[in-house]
Amino acid sequence: MVFHAFLIKYAEIAIKGKNRYMFEDALVKQMQIALSKVEGEFTVKKEQGRVYVFCPEVYDFDDTVEALLRVFGIVEICPVVIYKDNGLEQTKKDVVEYMRNRHPEFKGSIKVYTRRAKKSYPINSMEVSAQIGEALLNEFENLSVDVHNPDMTISVEIRDKIYVYTDKIKGPGGMPIGTNGKAMLLLSGGIDSPVAGYLISKRGVKLEAVYFHAPPYTSERAKQKVVDLAKLVAKYSGPIRLHVVNFTDIQLYIYDQCPHEELTIIMRRYMMRIAEHIAREDKCLGLITGESIGQVASQTLQSLAATNDVCTLPVYRPVIGFDKQEIVEISKKIDTFETSIQPFEDCCTIFVAKHPVTKPNLKVIRRSEEKLNEKIDELLETAYKTIEVIDID
Repeated sequence: MVFHAFLIKYAEIAIKGKNRYMFEDALVKQMQIALSKVEGEFTVKKEQGRVYVFCPEVYDFDDTVEALLRVFGIVEICPVVIYKDNGLEQTKKDVVEYMRNRHPEFKGSIKVYTRRAKKSYPINSMEVSAQIGEALLNEFENLSVDVHNPDMTISVEIRDKIYVYTDKIKGPGGMPIGTNGKAMLLLSGGIDSPVAGYLISKRGVKLEAVYFHAPPYTSERAKQKVVDLAKLVAKYSGPIRLHVVNFTDIQLYIYDQCPHEELTIIMRRYMMRIAEHIAREDKCLGLITGESIGQVASQTLQSLAATNDVCTLPVYRPVIGFDKQEIVEISKKIDTFETSIQPFEDCCTIFVAKHPVTKPNLKVIRRSEEKLNEKIDELLETAYKTIEVIDID
């Protein structure tokens, strides 16, 4: 069956009061961007409290739906067939035709729900629903009416034309990208950080990302793995600017000067410092990490407090209370899992102590970092000057 349009339903946007139009406009913009990747000329319009995608005569239904399923803010996608408004008698025939073509084998209870955007229509919505329902019962033997708990709801919207739909495809939910500022994601090659980026972008946050590269201890394949993960996240979040930081000299200096059991914490603290420096330059409003309480030594409450100590920007950890299996399930849903488990190590896994401290004392950590004073500022400045920026669409 050929669908002429898609009705796009949203939820949270509807309660934004006087600012609602801003969120609707952002949703329309993100839909236009997503549909620009699909062959054909689509038109996205706001019409009287509704958002519609009007389709070209020829288009790929599956590709179109797949594109819309990556747009945060969409709760439901309803494929619509549009008929000319030639009066109620013709509308009844059109709805009967719709059911015959769309659901020829359907047996069960129905409800007809009518919404009149065209208030000049001669009869009210309940009367339209009753007459269409009667026409359907007369035409199909295996239908019954249940207005409270129907097996199927047939929605009829009366506008300049008649819009009919029954199907509802669940959307990703959330808020449109760009409605809640921008934040910097610390993106590693693991499972957790891409999921964290996905979840925070689902709340309308635009992403930038930083990756800490340590050649020759980490390979170009490890770097490409992170680029590939950023591309997968960008399918949902929109374009990502990825900052690749050469972390080798800083990591080796920490390794030479500091107690090895504190290496992970001190290294992490310098990653957070660098990430915040880049974030401030790019006007990001916070940092995002994939940390989950207790998952590894650097993610105990004491360790998280130690890394937070060096930040003045807020640090958002959307998977903080998730167990590993929950994170894995989301990574599979967004297609990052298979890339994340590729066996290319990142800099966090190269210089790992046999017995890392799990309950770091902040005073002790700060005292250990004093051993870095001779060269660390110079190394940081070099790292900032040699950042590689990769713009990912």
